[in-house]
Amino acid sequence: MVLIDVNGLDFKAVNENLREAKGDCRLTGCCGQRFIAAGMSGRAITIEGVPGNALGAYLNGGEIVVNANAQDAVGDTMNEGKIVIHGNIGDAAGYAMRGGKIFVKGNAGYRAGIHMKAYKEKVPLMVIGGSTGSFLGEYQAGGVIVVLGLDIGNKKIVGNFPCTGMHGGKMFLRSDCKDVKFPSQVTAKKATAKELDEVRKYVAQYCELFGGDVDSIMDSPFTVVTPDSKNPYKQMYVAN
Repeated sequence: MVLIDVNGLDFKAVNENLREAKGDCRLTGCCGQRFIAAGMSGRAITIEGVPGNALGAYLNGGEIVVNANAQDAVGDTMNEGKIVIHGNIGDAAGYAMRGGKIFVKGNAGYRAGIHMKAYKEKVPLMVIGGSTGSFLGEYQAGGVIVVLGLDIGNKKIVGNFPCTGMHGGKMFLRSDCKDVKFPSQVTAKKATAKELDEVRKYVAQYCELFGGDVDSIMDSPFTVVTPDSKNPYKQMYVAN
């Protein structure tokens, strides 16, 4: 493991250090540097501190672990790999992601999963342990979003206008969603036994990373949201 102190370095210098280092890296002193590990593949990076916007943008493999919060656009347009955030994230996480996995222990801001898409064997996954802001899954065209609503008290699991323009993919919300208003172009219903088997796999992956008991988390109603088959956008944007 190569240790790199990035305190006081701008994002260009941080990424130059990453490119020059051989093997896996641990970054210390991180404070808001953008574009860390953009386009990276085949390596593991651990970050101590809070990375800035577009962490792991265009990620093409490997793994990024952040032992704190992260800012906006985590995993922007990522293609493969895994990003693990041991805290909360800002807005637009997974923007247009087309592969790979994002796991967030805590909460997400607005527009998580916006324009998420899938193609053939590439099915992106985002699992958020807490709650999300408004416009969750906006224009989602593929992939899977899971929101678990853990440790959020009386707060709603999602903000306003979830699934606006959704025309592909699937969303699992650990709630009966009686207090959530969905748009007319999606179908929100209680998850079936088969769908619960699917979401259990994602919950198990979350618990492996962050702790928690799978059975306890699954002992709750889940709502599954999918686009209406009559949605006119589907034939325009979904490649299957």
